[in-house]
Amino acid sequence: MINKRLLIKNLLAHNDENSFYDKKRKLNLSYKEGKAKFLKHICALSNSNPKNNSYIVIGVDDADNKIVGVDFYDDSKIQNLINAYLTNPPIVQYENIPFPHLPDDKVVGLVTIRPNNEITSLRRNIWKYYGGAVFFRDGSMSMPKVFDIEIKDVNSEIVSTIEHHARNNIELTLKGVFDFMKKREDYLPQYKVFKEYFVLCWAGQKKEVEDEVFFSRVDIELINEQRRLFYSALDEVSISYSENDFTIIEYVKLGLHNNYKYYKLEETVIEFGNNANYSIETKLLFEPPQFDKKVLHHIYNTNNTLLEKLKKGLSLTPNEIADLNNLSATYLICYLNDFESAIDKLEEAKPLLKSYSKSIYEVYKLTMRILRKVKYN
Repeated sequence: MINKRLLIKNLLAHNDENSFYDKKRKLNLSYKEGKAKFLKHICALSNSNPKNNSYIVIGVDDADNKIVGVDFYDDSKIQNLINAYLTNPPIVQYENIPFPHLPDDKVVGLVTIRPNNEITSLRRNIWKYYGGAVFFRDGSMSMPKVFDIEIKDVNSEIVSTIEHHARNNIELTLKGVFDFMKKREDYLPQYKVFKEYFVLCWAGQKKEVEDEVFFSRVDIELINEQRRLFYSALDEVSISYSENDFTIIEYVKLGLHNNYKYYKLEETVIEFGNNANYSIETKLLFEPPQFDKKVLHHIYNTNNTLLEKLKKGLSLTPNEIADLNNLSATYLICYLNDFESAIDKLEEAKPLLKSYSKSIYEVYKLTMRILRKVKYN
Protein backbone atom coordinates (compact mmCIF):
# COMPACT_ATOMS: atom_id res chain seq x y z
CA MET A 1 0.00 0.00 0.00
CA ILE A 2 1.32 3.43 -0.95
CA ASN A 3 1.85 6.10 1.72
CA LYS A 4 0.36 9.08 -0.09
CA ARG A 5 2.23 11.70 1.93
CA LEU A 6 5.53 10.05 1.02
CA LEU A 7 4.41 9.76 -2.61
CA ILE A 8 3.76 13.52 -2.77
CA LYS A 9 7.20 14.23 -1.29
CA ASN A 10 8.80 11.96 -3.90
CA LEU A 11 6.90 13.67 -6.74
CA LEU A 12 7.87 17.13 -5.52
CA ALA A 13 11.50 16.03 -5.31
CA HIS A 14 11.50 16.26 -9.12
CA ASN A 15 11.03 20.05 -8.64
CA ASP A 16 9.32 20.91 -11.91
CA GLU A 17 6.20 19.42 -13.44
CA ASN A 18 6.85 16.99 -16.25
CA SER A 19 4.97 14.57 -18.48
CA PHE A 20 3.73 12.38 -15.60
CA TYR A 21 2.77 14.92 -12.94
CA ASP A 22 1.55 18.47 -12.52
CA LYS A 23 1.23 20.72 -9.49
CA LYS A 24 -1.28 23.45 -8.78
CA ARG A 25 -1.75 26.10 -6.11
CA LYS A 26 -5.48 25.35 -6.12
CA LEU A 27 -8.36 24.09 -8.23
CA ASN A 28 -11.63 25.89 -8.85
CA LEU A 29 -14.25 23.57 -10.28
CA SER A 30 -17.09 26.01 -9.61
CA TYR A 31 -16.47 27.88 -12.87
CA LYS A 32 -16.27 26.72 -16.48
CA GLU A 33 -12.72 28.01 -16.88
CA GLY A 34 -11.53 26.02 -13.86
CA LYS A 35 -13.32 22.89 -15.02
CA ALA A 36 -11.95 23.25 -18.55
CA LYS A 37 -8.35 23.62 -17.40
CA PHE A 38 -8.69 20.65 -15.06
CA LEU A 39 -10.14 18.49 -17.85
CA LYS A 40 -7.35 19.59 -20.21
CA HIS A 41 -4.70 18.41 -17.72
CA ILE A 42 -6.50 15.11 -17.07
CA CYS A 43 -6.72 14.51 -20.82
CA ALA A 44 -3.04 15.38 -21.43
CA LEU A 45 -1.69 13.31 -18.54
CA SER A 46 -3.81 10.32 -19.50
CA ASN A 47 -2.68 10.43 -23.13
CA SER A 48 0.98 10.87 -22.20
CA ASN A 49 0.99 7.97 -19.72
CA PRO A 50 -0.64 4.90 -21.32
CA LYS A 51 1.05 2.36 -19.01
CA ASN A 52 1.44 4.13 -15.66
CA ASN A 53 -0.38 6.33 -13.16
CA SER A 54 -0.02 10.08 -13.52
CA TYR A 55 -0.65 12.69 -10.85
CA ILE A 56 -1.72 16.24 -10.05
CA VAL A 57 -0.62 17.65 -6.68
CA ILE A 58 -2.79 20.52 -5.40
CA GLY A 59 -1.80 22.98 -2.68
CA VAL A 60 1.81 23.61 -3.72
CA ASP A 61 3.34 26.98 -4.55
CA ASP A 62 4.60 26.76 -8.09
CA ALA A 63 7.55 29.11 -7.56
CA ASP A 64 9.34 27.44 -4.66
CA ASN A 65 7.59 24.07 -4.23
CA LYS A 66 6.35 25.10 -0.77
CA ILE A 67 3.43 23.04 0.53
CA VAL A 68 0.73 25.57 1.47
CA GLY A 69 -2.35 23.32 1.38
CA VAL A 70 -5.95 23.72 0.27
CA ASP A 71 -9.36 23.16 1.86
CA PHE A 72 -10.53 19.57 2.35
CA TYR A 73 -12.41 18.56 -0.79
CA ASP A 74 -14.66 15.56 -0.33
CA ASP A 75 -16.37 15.40 -3.69
CA SER A 76 -16.64 11.70 -4.53
CA LYS A 77 -18.47 12.53 -7.79
CA ILE A 78 -15.52 14.07 -9.61
CA GLN A 79 -15.54 11.03 -11.90
CA ASN A 80 -18.95 12.21 -13.14
CA LEU A 81 -17.35 15.40 -14.45
CA ILE A 82 -14.62 13.37 -16.18
CA ASN A 83 -17.14 11.00 -17.77
CA ALA A 84 -19.40 13.84 -18.94
CA TYR A 85 -16.70 15.77 -20.82
CA LEU A 86 -14.10 13.23 -21.96
CA THR A 87 -14.19 10.46 -24.54
CA ASN A 88 -12.38 7.34 -23.28
CA PRO A 89 -12.26 8.86 -19.78
CA PRO A 90 -9.60 7.53 -17.40
CA ILE A 91 -10.40 6.51 -13.83
CA VAL A 92 -9.58 9.50 -11.64
CA GLN A 93 -9.37 9.65 -7.83
CA TYR A 94 -9.12 12.76 -5.64
CA GLU A 95 -7.63 12.25 -2.16
CA ASN A 96 -6.96 14.60 0.77
CA ILE A 97 -3.52 14.12 2.31
CA PRO A 98 -2.72 15.78 5.68
CA PHE A 99 0.73 17.20 6.43
CA PRO A 100 1.81 17.86 10.04
CA HIS A 101 2.85 21.49 9.49
CA LEU A 102 -0.46 22.54 7.88
CA PRO A 103 -3.42 23.98 9.83
CA ASP A 104 -6.15 21.47 10.77
CA ASP A 105 -8.44 22.59 7.95
CA LYS A 106 -5.79 22.32 5.22
CA VAL A 107 -4.56 19.30 3.26
CA VAL A 108 -2.72 18.59 0.03
CA GLY A 109 -4.97 17.34 -2.78
CA LEU A 110 -3.71 14.34 -4.74
CA VAL A 111 -5.35 13.51 -8.06
CA THR A 112 -4.43 10.08 -9.44
CA ILE A 113 -5.12 9.35 -13.11
CA ARG A 114 -5.14 5.63 -13.90
CA PRO A 115 -3.76 4.46 -17.26
CA ASN A 116 -6.32 3.36 -19.86
CA ASN A 117 -4.10 2.95 -22.98
CA GLU A 118 -6.63 4.78 -25.19
CA ILE A 119 -6.73 8.24 -26.71
CA THR A 120 -8.71 10.57 -24.46
CA SER A 121 -10.30 13.66 -25.99
CA LEU A 122 -12.85 16.33 -25.13
CA ARG A 123 -16.36 15.07 -25.79
CA ARG A 124 -17.85 18.55 -26.23
CA ASN A 125 -17.00 22.24 -26.05
CA ILE A 126 -16.11 23.79 -22.69
CA TRP A 127 -14.81 27.32 -22.18
CA LYS A 128 -12.37 28.00 -25.06
CA TYR A 129 -11.63 24.33 -25.82
CA TYR A 130 -13.49 22.59 -28.62
CA GLY A 131 -15.05 19.15 -28.62
CA GLY A 132 -12.75 16.58 -30.19
CA ALA A 133 -9.54 18.30 -28.99
CA VAL A 134 -6.72 15.95 -27.93
CA PHE A 135 -4.08 17.09 -25.41
CA PHE A 136 -0.65 15.70 -24.57
CA ARG A 137 2.07 16.74 -22.16
CA ASP A 138 4.92 18.66 -23.73
CA GLY A 139 7.36 18.76 -20.81
CA SER A 140 5.42 20.58 -18.07
CA MET A 141 2.75 21.93 -20.45
CA SER A 142 -0.56 20.40 -21.52
CA MET A 143 -0.77 21.13 -25.24
CA PRO A 144 -3.30 20.37 -28.00
CA LYS A 145 -1.84 18.08 -30.66
CA VAL A 146 -2.94 16.29 -33.79
CA PHE A 147 -2.71 12.62 -32.96
CA ASP A 148 -1.30 10.56 -35.80
CA ILE A 149 1.33 8.36 -34.15
CA GLU A 150 1.41 5.53 -31.66
CA ILE A 151 1.37 6.51 -27.99
CA LYS A 152 4.84 6.09 -26.51
CA ASP A 153 5.46 4.65 -23.08
CA VAL A 154 8.26 6.78 -21.63
CA ASN A 155 7.36 7.13 -17.95
CA SER A 156 6.30 3.73 -16.60
CA GLU A 157 9.74 2.83 -15.24
CA ILE A 158 10.37 6.09 -13.39
CA VAL A 159 6.80 6.26 -12.00
CA SER A 160 7.07 2.65 -10.82
CA THR A 161 10.28 3.54 -8.97
CA ILE A 162 8.67 6.59 -7.32
CA GLU A 163 5.66 4.55 -6.19
CA HIS A 164 7.90 1.73 -4.90
CA HIS A 165 9.84 4.21 -2.74
CA ALA A 166 6.52 5.44 -1.29
CA ARG A 167 5.45 2.04 0.05
CA ASN A 168 4.11 2.08 3.58
CA ASN A 169 5.82 0.25 6.45
CA ILE A 170 5.28 -0.43 10.15
CA GLU A 171 7.37 2.56 11.22
CA LEU A 172 5.34 4.99 9.12
CA THR A 173 2.06 3.47 10.34
CA LEU A 174 3.01 3.71 14.04
CA LYS A 175 4.27 7.26 13.62
CA GLY A 176 1.02 8.17 11.85
CA VAL A 177 -1.06 6.82 14.74
CA PHE A 178 1.04 8.60 17.39
CA ASP A 179 0.91 11.88 15.46
CA PHE A 180 -2.87 11.69 15.09
CA MET A 181 -3.50 10.82 18.76
CA LYS A 182 -1.28 13.68 19.92
CA LYS A 183 -2.68 16.26 17.50
CA ARG A 184 -6.30 15.38 18.33
CA GLU A 185 -5.93 14.78 22.08
CA ASP A 186 -8.65 17.37 22.86
CA TYR A 187 -11.24 15.55 20.72
CA LEU A 188 -11.40 11.98 22.03
CA PRO A 189 -9.00 10.39 19.51
CA GLN A 190 -9.57 6.69 18.86
CA TYR A 191 -8.22 4.04 16.55
CA LYS A 192 -9.25 0.62 15.29
CA VAL A 193 -7.45 -2.04 13.28
CA PHE A 194 -9.53 -3.70 10.56
CA LYS A 195 -8.65 -7.06 9.00
CA GLU A 196 -5.38 -7.09 10.99
CA TYR A 197 -4.00 -4.57 8.52
CA PHE A 198 -5.89 -1.29 8.12
CA VAL A 199 -5.52 1.32 10.87
CA LEU A 200 -8.28 3.93 11.04
CA CYS A 201 -8.03 6.89 13.43
CA TRP A 202 -10.84 9.30 14.19
CA ALA A 203 -11.64 12.11 16.62
CA GLY A 204 -14.50 14.50 17.29
CA GLN A 205 -16.31 16.57 19.89
CA LYS A 206 -18.89 14.28 21.45
CA LYS A 207 -22.51 15.36 21.88
CA GLU A 208 -25.47 13.32 23.17
CA VAL A 209 -29.00 14.16 22.00
CA GLU A 210 -31.90 11.98 23.23
CA ASP A 211 -29.75 8.84 23.70
CA GLU A 212 -28.02 9.36 20.35
CA VAL A 213 -24.33 10.22 20.08
CA PHE A 214 -23.10 12.77 17.55
CA PHE A 215 -19.72 14.31 16.85
CA SER A 216 -18.64 17.67 15.49
CA ARG A 217 -15.16 18.81 14.40
CA VAL A 218 -14.70 15.32 13.04
CA ASP A 219 -11.39 14.14 11.58
CA ILE A 220 -10.97 10.62 10.14
CA GLU A 221 -7.74 9.26 8.66
CA LEU A 222 -6.69 5.98 7.06
CA ILE A 223 -3.20 5.85 8.54
CA ASN A 224 -1.81 3.22 6.14
CA GLU A 225 -2.12 5.67 3.27
CA GLN A 226 -1.84 8.91 5.30
CA ARG A 227 -5.15 9.81 3.72
CA ARG A 228 -7.80 11.98 5.36
CA LEU A 229 -11.17 10.41 4.63
CA PHE A 230 -13.39 12.98 6.32
CA TYR A 231 -13.04 16.40 7.91
CA SER A 232 -15.56 18.97 9.04
CA ALA A 233 -15.32 21.81 11.54
CA LEU A 234 -19.08 22.39 11.71
CA ASP A 235 -21.28 19.41 10.87
CA GLU A 236 -22.91 16.86 13.14
CA VAL A 237 -21.82 13.31 12.37
CA SER A 238 -22.81 9.87 13.65
CA ILE A 239 -20.22 7.10 13.60
CA SER A 240 -20.70 3.34 13.78
CA TYR A 241 -18.49 0.38 12.94
CA SER A 242 -18.24 -3.38 12.93
CA GLU A 243 -15.35 -5.76 12.34
CA ASN A 244 -15.53 -5.17 8.58
CA ASP A 245 -16.79 -1.63 8.00
CA PHE A 246 -16.89 1.93 9.27
CA THR A 247 -19.99 4.08 8.63
CA ILE A 248 -20.32 7.86 8.77
CA ILE A 249 -23.68 9.65 8.50
CA GLU A 250 -23.37 13.41 8.06
CA TYR A 251 -26.12 15.81 9.15
CA VAL A 252 -26.72 19.46 8.25
CA LYS A 253 -28.63 22.07 10.23
CA LEU A 254 -31.13 24.08 8.17
CA GLY A 255 -34.15 26.22 8.91
CA LEU A 256 -35.71 29.69 9.03
CA HIS A 257 -36.43 32.22 11.79
CA ASN A 258 -34.48 30.32 14.48
CA ASN A 259 -36.49 27.16 13.79
CA TYR A 260 -33.85 24.63 12.75
CA LYS A 261 -33.72 20.89 12.19
CA TYR A 262 -30.97 18.42 11.46
CA TYR A 263 -31.27 16.68 8.09
CA LYS A 264 -29.33 13.64 6.98
CA LEU A 265 -26.99 14.66 4.18
CA GLU A 266 -24.84 11.71 3.17
CA GLU A 267 -23.82 8.24 4.28
CA THR A 268 -20.27 7.02 3.72
CA VAL A 269 -19.41 3.35 4.22
CA ILE A 270 -15.77 2.23 4.27
CA GLU A 271 -15.70 -1.52 3.79
CA PHE A 272 -12.50 -3.45 4.49
CA GLY A 273 -11.90 -6.66 2.62
CA ASN A 274 -9.26 -9.34 2.54
CA ASN A 275 -5.97 -9.10 0.65
CA ALA A 276 -5.41 -5.46 1.69
CA ASN A 277 -8.42 -4.14 -0.25
CA TYR A 278 -10.99 -1.59 0.83
CA SER A 279 -13.82 0.36 -0.82
CA ILE A 280 -15.62 3.59 -0.07
CA GLU A 281 -19.27 3.99 -1.04
CA THR A 282 -21.26 7.20 -0.58
CA LYS A 283 -25.01 7.62 -0.72
CA LEU A 284 -26.89 10.91 -0.67
CA LEU A 285 -29.66 10.84 1.95
CA PHE A 286 -30.71 14.47 1.73
CA GLU A 287 -34.39 15.35 1.42
CA PRO A 288 -34.60 19.11 0.76
CA PRO A 289 -36.85 20.92 3.27
CA GLN A 290 -39.78 22.77 1.70
CA PHE A 291 -41.00 26.17 2.92
CA ASP A 292 -43.72 28.69 2.17
CA LYS A 293 -42.88 30.51 -1.08
CA LYS A 294 -44.07 33.92 0.18
CA VAL A 295 -41.73 33.67 3.17
CA LEU A 296 -38.87 32.65 0.89
CA HIS A 297 -39.51 35.57 -1.48
CA HIS A 298 -39.15 37.94 1.47
CA ILE A 299 -35.91 36.27 2.62
CA TYR A 300 -34.53 36.17 -0.91
CA ASN A 301 -35.12 39.90 -1.40
CA THR A 302 -33.62 40.66 2.03
CA ASN A 303 -30.48 38.70 1.09
CA ASN A 304 -30.20 40.60 -2.19
CA THR A 305 -30.42 43.90 -0.32
CA LEU A 306 -27.62 42.77 2.03
CA LEU A 307 -25.39 41.90 -0.93
CA GLU A 308 -25.93 45.36 -2.42
CA LYS A 309 -24.98 47.01 0.89
CA LEU A 310 -21.80 44.92 1.06
CA LYS A 311 -20.91 45.91 -2.52
CA LYS A 312 -21.27 49.59 -1.63
CA GLY A 313 -19.32 49.19 1.63
CA LEU A 314 -22.23 50.35 3.77
CA SER A 315 -22.39 49.52 7.48
CA LEU A 316 -24.88 46.91 8.68
CA THR A 317 -27.24 46.98 11.63
CA PRO A 318 -27.03 44.20 14.27
CA ASN A 319 -30.13 42.56 12.76
CA GLU A 320 -28.59 42.71 9.28
CA ILE A 321 -25.38 41.12 10.57
CA ALA A 322 -27.48 38.30 12.03
CA ASP A 323 -29.18 37.87 8.65
CA LEU A 324 -25.76 37.90 6.97
CA ASN A 325 -24.69 34.94 9.13
CA ASN A 326 -27.60 32.98 7.66
CA LEU A 327 -27.36 34.36 4.13
CA SER A 328 -25.59 31.36 2.57
CA ALA A 329 -27.91 28.81 4.18
CA THR A 330 -31.06 30.74 3.29
CA TYR A 331 -29.94 31.18 -0.32
CA LEU A 332 -29.40 27.41 -0.38
CA ILE A 333 -32.93 26.84 0.95
CA CYS A 334 -34.28 29.17 -1.73
CA TYR A 335 -32.43 27.23 -4.43
CA LEU A 336 -33.75 23.92 -3.09
CA ASN A 337 -37.26 25.43 -3.31
CA ASP A 338 -36.94 26.27 -7.04
CA PHE A 339 -35.41 29.75 -6.82
CA GLU A 340 -32.96 28.96 -9.63
CA SER A 341 -31.26 32.37 -9.55
CA ALA A 342 -30.22 31.81 -5.92
CA ILE A 343 -27.23 29.80 -7.14
CA ASP A 344 -25.95 32.84 -9.05
CA LYS A 345 -26.38 34.95 -5.94
CA LEU A 346 -24.29 32.45 -3.95
CA GLU A 347 -21.46 32.80 -6.45
CA GLU A 348 -21.80 36.58 -6.32
CA ALA A 349 -21.64 36.51 -2.52
CA LYS A 350 -18.34 34.58 -2.29
CA PRO A 351 -15.80 37.44 -2.48
CA LEU A 352 -18.02 39.75 -0.42
CA LEU A 353 -18.40 37.29 2.47
CA LYS A 354 -14.74 36.27 2.29
CA SER A 355 -13.58 39.85 2.81
CA TYR A 356 -16.25 40.63 5.45
CA SER A 357 -15.81 37.83 8.00
CA LYS A 358 -13.80 34.63 8.29
CA SER A 359 -16.52 32.86 10.32
CA ILE A 360 -19.28 33.85 7.88
CA TYR A 361 -17.12 32.67 4.99
CA GLU A 362 -16.64 29.27 6.71
CA VAL A 363 -20.43 28.90 6.78
CA TYR A 364 -20.49 29.83 3.09
CA LYS A 365 -17.97 27.07 2.25
CA LEU A 366 -20.08 24.51 4.12
CA THR A 367 -23.15 25.65 2.19
CA MET A 368 -21.38 25.27 -1.15
CA ARG A 369 -20.21 21.81 -0.13
CA ILE A 370 -23.82 20.77 0.48
CA LEU A 371 -24.89 22.34 -2.83
CA ARG A 372 -22.13 20.52 -4.72
CA LYS A 373 -23.20 17.17 -3.33
CA VAL A 374 -26.87 17.79 -4.18
CA LYS A 375 -26.10 18.98 -7.71
CA TYR A 376 -23.86 16.02 -8.54
CA ASN A 377 -26.57 13.62 -7.45
